[in-house]
Amino acid sequence: QVQLVESGGGLVQPGGSLRLSCAAFGFTFSTYRMSWYLQAPGKERELVAGITSAGGSTIYVDSMKGRFTISRDNAKNTVYLQMNSLKPEDTAVYYCNADRRYSDFQVSVYWGQGTQVTVSS
Repeated sequence: QVQLVESGGGLVQPGGSLRLSCAAFGFTFSTYRMSWYLQAPGKERELVAGITSAGGSTIYVDSMKGRFTISRDNAKNTVYLQMNSLKPEDTAVYYCNADRRYSDFQVSVYWGQGTQVTVSS
Protein backbone atom coordinates (compact mmCIF):
# COMPACT_ATOMS: atom_id res chain seq x y z
CA GLN A 1 0.00 0.00 0.00
CA VAL A 2 1.39 3.36 -1.03
CA GLN A 3 1.73 5.84 1.81
CA LEU A 4 3.47 9.13 2.45
CA VAL A 5 3.53 9.89 6.17
CA GLU A 6 4.52 13.42 7.23
CA SER A 7 5.66 14.36 10.71
CA GLY A 8 7.41 17.19 12.51
CA GLY A 9 4.83 19.94 12.28
CA GLY A 10 3.70 21.98 15.24
CA LEU A 11 3.61 25.39 16.87
CA VAL A 12 6.75 27.50 16.75
CA GLN A 13 7.56 31.11 17.52
CA PRO A 14 8.60 33.53 14.78
CA GLY A 15 12.28 33.07 14.03
CA GLY A 16 12.21 29.47 15.14
CA SER A 17 12.90 26.26 13.24
CA LEU A 18 11.15 23.03 12.42
CA ARG A 19 12.19 19.93 10.52
CA LEU A 20 9.50 18.10 8.61
CA SER A 21 9.92 14.46 7.61
CA CYS A 22 8.03 12.40 5.07
CA ALA A 23 8.43 8.63 5.13
CA ALA A 24 7.46 6.73 1.99
CA PHE A 25 6.03 3.24 1.79
CA GLY A 26 4.86 0.96 -0.99
CA PHE A 27 6.74 2.33 -4.01
CA THR A 28 10.30 2.67 -5.24
CA PHE A 29 11.17 5.92 -3.47
CA SER A 30 14.55 6.39 -5.13
CA THR A 31 12.94 6.69 -8.57
CA TYR A 32 10.55 9.48 -7.63
CA ARG A 33 11.03 13.21 -7.53
CA MET A 34 9.91 14.51 -4.14
CA SER A 35 8.42 17.86 -3.27
CA TRP A 36 6.90 19.79 -0.39
CA TYR A 37 3.81 21.91 -0.89
CA LEU A 38 1.91 24.17 1.48
CA GLN A 39 -1.69 25.20 1.67
CA ALA A 40 -2.68 28.19 3.77
CA PRO A 41 -6.31 28.68 4.86
CA GLY A 42 -8.47 29.82 1.96
CA LYS A 43 -5.64 29.54 -0.55
CA GLU A 44 -4.55 27.05 -3.18
CA ARG A 45 -1.83 24.50 -2.59
CA GLU A 46 1.54 25.76 -3.78
CA LEU A 47 5.01 24.37 -4.27
CA VAL A 48 7.60 25.05 -1.57
CA ALA A 49 10.58 22.98 -2.70
CA GLY A 50 11.48 19.96 -4.81
CA ILE A 51 14.34 17.51 -5.13
CA THR A 52 15.23 15.11 -7.93
CA SER A 53 15.20 11.35 -7.44
CA ALA A 54 18.92 11.06 -6.72
CA GLY A 55 19.03 14.31 -4.79
CA GLY A 56 21.34 16.04 -7.21
CA SER A 57 19.13 19.03 -7.91
CA THR A 58 16.73 21.12 -5.86
CA ILE A 59 14.32 23.98 -6.47
CA TYR A 60 12.71 26.46 -4.09
CA VAL A 61 10.00 29.05 -4.29
CA ASP A 62 11.61 32.48 -4.03
CA SER A 63 10.10 33.35 -0.64
CA MET A 64 11.68 30.25 0.95
CA LYS A 65 15.14 30.46 -0.60
CA GLY A 66 17.82 30.72 2.05
CA ARG A 67 15.43 29.72 4.84
CA PHE A 68 14.24 26.25 3.83
CA THR A 69 16.31 23.24 2.77
CA ILE A 70 14.94 20.09 1.17
CA SER A 71 16.94 16.87 1.38
CA ARG A 72 16.36 13.15 1.04
CA ASP A 73 17.78 9.87 2.27
CA ASN A 74 17.02 7.16 -0.26
CA ALA A 75 18.30 4.48 2.11
CA LYS A 76 15.60 5.52 4.60
CA ASN A 77 12.90 6.31 2.00
CA THR A 78 12.50 9.70 3.62
CA VAL A 79 12.47 13.31 2.46
CA TYR A 80 13.01 16.25 4.79
CA LEU A 81 12.26 19.95 4.89
CA GLN A 82 14.40 21.99 7.26
CA MET A 83 12.65 25.28 7.94
CA ASN A 84 14.56 28.11 9.61
CA SER A 85 13.74 31.73 10.38
CA LEU A 86 10.06 30.91 10.29
CA LYS A 87 7.55 33.70 9.78
CA PRO A 88 3.84 33.90 10.61
CA GLU A 89 3.08 33.82 6.88
CA ASP A 90 4.66 30.35 6.71
CA THR A 91 1.67 29.05 8.68
CA ALA A 92 -0.01 26.36 6.59
CA VAL A 93 -0.57 22.66 6.18
CA TYR A 94 2.53 21.19 4.56
CA TYR A 95 2.15 18.25 2.18
CA CYS A 96 4.66 15.75 0.88
CA ASN A 97 4.41 14.84 -2.81
CA ALA A 98 6.00 12.12 -4.91
CA ASP A 99 5.88 12.07 -8.68
CA ARG A 100 7.39 10.11 -11.52
CA ARG A 101 6.85 10.56 -15.23
CA TYR A 102 6.77 7.26 -17.08
CA SER A 103 5.84 8.79 -20.44
CA ASP A 104 4.22 11.89 -21.88
CA PHE A 105 0.85 10.46 -20.93
CA GLN A 106 1.58 8.48 -17.76
CA VAL A 107 2.52 10.13 -14.50
CA SER A 108 2.43 8.56 -11.04
CA VAL A 109 1.64 11.01 -8.22
CA TYR A 110 1.21 10.42 -4.50
CA TRP A 111 0.31 12.82 -1.68
CA GLY A 112 0.68 12.67 2.06
CA GLN A 113 -2.04 13.64 4.51
CA GLY A 114 -0.36 16.88 5.52
CA THR A 115 1.14 18.25 8.71
CA GLN A 116 0.16 21.57 10.30
CA VAL A 117 2.81 24.22 10.86
CA THR A 118 1.78 27.24 12.90
CA VAL A 119 4.14 30.16 13.42
CA SER A 120 2.89 32.41 16.17
CA SER A 121 4.03 34.14 19.33
